[in-house]
This record gives sequence, C-alpha cells and structure tokens, in this order.
Amino acid sequence: MGLRMRRWLMASLSAAVVALGLCWPASAQTPASGDAQVTRIVGTIKSTQADSLTLTPDSGGEVTAKLSSSTKILRVPPGEKDLKNATPLQAQDLQPGDRVLVRGQSSADGHSISALAVIVMKQADVSARQQRDREDWQKRGVGGLVTAADPAAGTITISSAALGGNHNIVIRTTKSTTVRRYAPDSVKFDDARPAALDQINAGDQLRARGTRSADGNEVTAEEIVFGSFRNIAGTVTSIDAASNLMTVQDSIGKGSVVVKVAPDSQIKKLPSEMAQRISLRLKGGTGDESGQGSSPGQRPAPPAKVAPGAQGQGANTPSDLQRFLGRMPNSTLADLQKGDAIMIVSTQSADPGTVTAITVLAGVEPILTAAPTRGAMMLSPWSLGGAGGEGESAP
Repeated sequence: MGLRMRRWLMASLSAAVVALGLCWPASAQTPASGDAQVTRIVGTIKSTQADSLTLTPDSGGEVTAKLSSSTKILRVPPGEKDLKNATPLQAQDLQPGDRVLVRGQSSADGHSISALAVIVMKQADVSARQQRDREDWQKRGVGGLVTAADPAAGTITISSAALGGNHNIVIRTTKSTTVRRYAPDSVKFDDARPAALDQINAGDQLRARGTRSADGNEVTAEEIVFGSFRNIAGTVTSIDAASNLMTVQDSIGKGSVVVKVAPDSQIKKLPSEMAQRISLRLKGGTGDESGQGSSPGQRPAPPAKVAPGAQGQGANTPSDLQRFLGRMPNSTLADLQKGDAIMIVSTQSADPGTVTAITVLAGVEPILTAAPTRGAMMLSPWSLGGAGGEGESAP
C-alpha cells in the first residue's frame, strides 16, 4: 500500500477515533493514576488470534493488541470522518490486511496495547475505494501542460496535447480542492505532497479531476496533482544495464543526458504500425486513426477532430495512447540498443545532465522524424501507472 494511501487512511481513522473519543465514557478516556498510558496505533493487521491481533504499525515494530469482551470494534468505510456510518464488528470478523486504528492502554515496553477500541477499514473496502478512484480519474480526469496560473482567481490554464492539435482547458479551484505536488526525483504518485496554488507555474505538468463544463473547456477541480517534469526525445548512445543507466542524445534539449532507470520506471516499445500512424497524424496526413485502444476487427474512427473531453477507444487523445501502452508488456533496459530512438518523461533534477526516467517509450523513430517535440509531449508522467498515471489511487 502506498504512502499517500496510508496517510489518507490514517487521517480518516484518526478523525473517526476522535469522534469516538467524544462519546467514550470519561472513565475509559482517562486512566487512573499509575495506569498504563492511553495511546493510539495505526497499522495493518498481520495476523489474528482468538483474543489478540498482531499489528504492523505504520512506524515502529510489531505490536500485539489484546482484545477483551469490552473492546469496542467498529467498521468505517474509507473516507468517513466520523462514526455515523460505522457498523459493529466481532473480533472474528477481523482479517489480515485490514487497516486499523487501535486506542488503548499501552504497555511499558510499547510492544502491546490493551485495546479499548478498534476502528477498522476492511481491506476489501480499501481496494474497492482505490478501484473507484482509478476509474474516476479516467472518467473525469484531464491533464496537460500549464500555460498560465492565477492563484488569486483560483484558476489554472492547461494545454492538453492531442494528435489533432492542442486544446486549452481552464481548471477552476474551490476552497475544498485538494492540491498536491510531486516530490523531486520521485516517480511515485504516492510521494506527492500537499501544495499551494501559488506553487503551480507555467511549464508544469498537471492533472485534475472534477466536473467538466458542457463544452469541455473548463473543469471545476476536486483534486489536482502537478509537478515539474522533463520530456526527452532522442537517440540512445550507450547503455550500462548493470548500473541501470543509459545515455541519450536529446534532440529537444540539444545535449547528452544520463538517464537512470529506477525499479518504478516503465519501459515500453511501440509497435511499428502504430508509430507510423501517429507520425502521419502529427504530419497532418490523412492516414487512419492511430488505433489507440482499438480491438481487432473494429473499424477505426475517421481522422476528424474529436470533441473536447471525448473519451473512448476512438478518441485522438494522449490518454488513449497511455491506456494502450499500459496494456502492453513491460520491456527492460537490456531490450534497448545503441541507436534506438526513444521518448522519455523524467523527473526534474538539480543536475540537468542526469535524470530519473518515469516512462521510456522505444520504437518511436517515425514519430520523432515527424515532430520530435510534439511527439514527446504526448507522453504523460502519469501514463503508465505508479500514479499518478492511472496509479494506485490517482492519475
């Protein structure tokens, strides 16, 4: 489970246990003098016993939660901030993998806790919530390059690249809009941190999900994630598979770049037929649709301009390309060769000569021949999972 999801669950559980504390008998809230300290532990159930739970806390070593007939066990759905919708559970209903917040009296050595209350988020509930979030990002999410930001007005304008041309979308925020920024040198959406609107600058890449206007030109955002990423397009000049490094001659930045391939980096190879189709679209040719997401035997959509915000397998949008690539098998650095044409989305680093790859796409020589810069911008830092693309619980 990702760090961001654990923090979100901890916040929800903490809010619920605070609500529980408001209605808890005073005698249970304040132990008598000399009694063990009342504390809270948030973590995941590792194993269950008849009268206890073995917990893996979010920080620290394993803890045994001792249960008694007076222990209050409540199940709350993910995202709940109080106990209004909580339902009682029995100890036998708890399972390994469930997320819990235990409130009780801690032992002197901190290795056990006598549970007064156990607030539970069932693993199945968390998984269902994550799946709903992924689907919602795909359905109501938009993304692109920030062209303007007005923190005072609470608006951001993004340019969303598509094969048929760029499309400007105005992102409107409210007081309840959640804003997060990718951490430097991180390829994980879960590492995104809370941020302020005035930290968003032109040139950043941004995704938002929320309610779209009828014409698709505006989105009232519920959640925003953004970051400073770098697009690289060029030719591999050397590969050090043992060190997970490769050197690329960047035709956009006009220089040599050392690219680190991390465990979370995604490497894909585009089929030659699709690369040719995309290159025709980029050159303004009349070739058929790029085939992004088309199933065998399905007639491609005509090369007409797609309505703003259109979704689906025939849409001329980068998100369709990302979903197509997401279904392709992963490649490795060993599958690449010197002289290969590649496109990369990477983190921004203090050293412009060394970056960490988020996505690497090979087999793109026709695309780079047609339009190196525009082709590279079709890749999104959230494209291939790990998040912020359609990742654990977000883009």
